[in-house]
Amino acid sequence: MSDTAFRVRKYIDMLAKALEEAKATAKPSREVGEILKLAGLYLEDAKYYLSIEDYITSVSCVAYAEGLIDSLRMLGLTEFQWERNKVKKVVVAGTFDIVHPGHLYFLRKANELGLTYVVVARDVNVVKNKGRPPVMSEADRLAVVSSLKPVYRAVLGDITDYLKPLLEIRPDIVLLGPDQQVDETQLARELERRGLSPVEVVRVKERINGYSSSQLIRRIIELNRVS
Repeated sequence: MSDTAFRVRKYIDMLAKALEEAKATAKPSREVGEILKLAGLYLEDAKYYLSIEDYITSVSCVAYAEGLIDSLRMLGLTEFQWERNKVKKVVVAGTFDIVHPGHLYFLRKANELGLTYVVVARDVNVVKNKGRPPVMSEADRLAVVSSLKPVYRAVLGDITDYLKPLLEIRPDIVLLGPDQQVDETQLARELERRGLSPVEVVRVKERINGYSSSQLIRRIIELNRVS
């Protein structure tokens, strides 16, 4: 998800919470009820326009809804608070050699937590860790990942210090995949030792249909042998 889309979604979420509180505290009258209903319709329109990536119209709809409930509050007919939450930075890392549904699921989970930054492994580190070169070069893998909808920004990893990109991005959350051989507690401690605190380190537990790039590569080799 782009930065614009993410911020529009946060605006919609903020309005939705305020509207629920406004409904709960509104003074009972037909006129107030009609205004709150109209605000709800604008909110639904905003969600629709966000879904088709018409961000300008989406923001306009949210702004109309905000104006309606703010007017009720100014008149003393309801009460609510705006929750202005900080947008969190989320970092994920991986090879992303052959992008598959498992990767997309992983990135969507990250995007649910905040703006998603992706650290793409360097070619030399792939060889070191997997014992084989990647199918695609690091430049190509970076280009593919950068084009994915849930990704806010993608960067190449560091050849000698895998934590260096995190020190530059300064994330609030590090999200690990189910198969990444990293200890959550040790990673959090190391980040704290190097001046990043607090950083929440969490893991996606489940995989989608057992997808993995290595399995796909083996499958491609088998199909080529058969053909």
